[in-house]
Amino acid sequence: MSDLSYMEKLLDGVEVEWRELGSALVRTKGTNITARRMKTLHKEYAPLKIFAGGRTVAFVDFKDIPEKDINRKPSIIVKSRGVIGFEYYAKPFSHKNEMWSYHSTNKDINIEYVYYYLKTKESYFQGLASRMQMPQISTPDTDKLPIPIPPIRIQNEIVRILDTFTELTAELTAELTAELTARQQQYAYYRKQLLTFNDGEVEWKTLKEVALELGRGKSRHRPRNDPKLYGGDVPLIQTGDVRNASHVINEYTQTYSKFGLEQSKLWPKGTLCITIAANIAETTILGFDSCFPDSIIGFVADPEKTTTSYVEYLLTSFKSELQAQSTGSAQSNINLATFERLPFPFPPLAEQQRIVAILDKFDTLTTSLTEGLPREIELRQQQYEYYRDLLLSFPKPEVASHD
Repeated sequence: MSDLSYMEKLLDGVEVEWRELGSALVRTKGTNITARRMKTLHKEYAPLKIFAGGRTVAFVDFKDIPEKDINRKPSIIVKSRGVIGFEYYAKPFSHKNEMWSYHSTNKDINIEYVYYYLKTKESYFQGLASRMQMPQISTPDTDKLPIPIPPIRIQNEIVRILDTFTELTAELTAELTAELTARQQQYAYYRKQLLTFNDGEVEWKTLKEVALELGRGKSRHRPRNDPKLYGGDVPLIQTGDVRNASHVINEYTQTYSKFGLEQSKLWPKGTLCITIAANIAETTILGFDSCFPDSIIGFVADPEKTTTSYVEYLLTSFKSELQAQSTGSAQSNINLATFERLPFPFPPLAEQQRIVAILDKFDTLTTSLTEGLPREIELRQQQYEYYRDLLLSFPKPEVASHD
């Protein structure tokens, strides 16, 4: 597609009619089914989908709700609260009464074409919704939106192009995701192999035996959400930050004030962080001096016995065994004593360094793929949206402007 030239040829000599959405399509009201009722009726593989706003849905049998509340025509569902948006659904469905949907009874209007056009207007409706404390729009907002209606052959061609583009984007995303999964599995396999030893090859020691320091983080002040604890220039990480980090954590989003630091402890760059509550046995190495709460253990390696990187790779490989040590309470946790009594394999220091060098290369490759995948997907999405907007940019009368 060569930008405007394709659309110019497609629309050459063609008249485009502008009509308000509410007059071009049929709007359908929702059902008054309650969230509790939806939860009661929900069956994972039932054929009828009920939309309740956002990502909340239920699947029910056709007999579970009145026939009058079932939409059997391909429709555009309006998500009118919270995150405003549109969804096209071609199978039978229903939705709650704070939502509405549109379908076409006009053979000269392709409902999927209208859906694609409405997707180009989502930012407009999101801006409209932001005027309310709870972002929301009402039926007149969508009913009165002017939409361009070219001849049906043009609509069908636009849908064909965008459907094809959507399929290609989905295929590429699936391929990239499969490649990442394969590399992660390969990495985990070799890490396990490198850290599995025969009897007599290594010494088995606890973390306490190979540490200069091993202890829990500190967060003594209560309540923990006291505003005066935060907002300074002292880095603070939580269990979620450790879970989401790779081998080394190099970014932080929360900070302690001077007061916050005084009731905590600043651990040095290079400290291994190990979560012991909520997210069990997640690990990362500090790329900066930082505080952390007592739901995280800090490990500082004795350089004559081990390296922090070796222990981080080691604990990652033993994660399932460590998670099995959890108490199994309402919020799973392990404690410092677990690491003071569990033995781990420690080969000679030179062998540890060789293992780390190999795993560092795997980690660099996997991290690169992990970071690159979202960027590549985002670029494909931007490319898709560019061509979608191009295909759906029609000359419009001044009175029809809704930008």
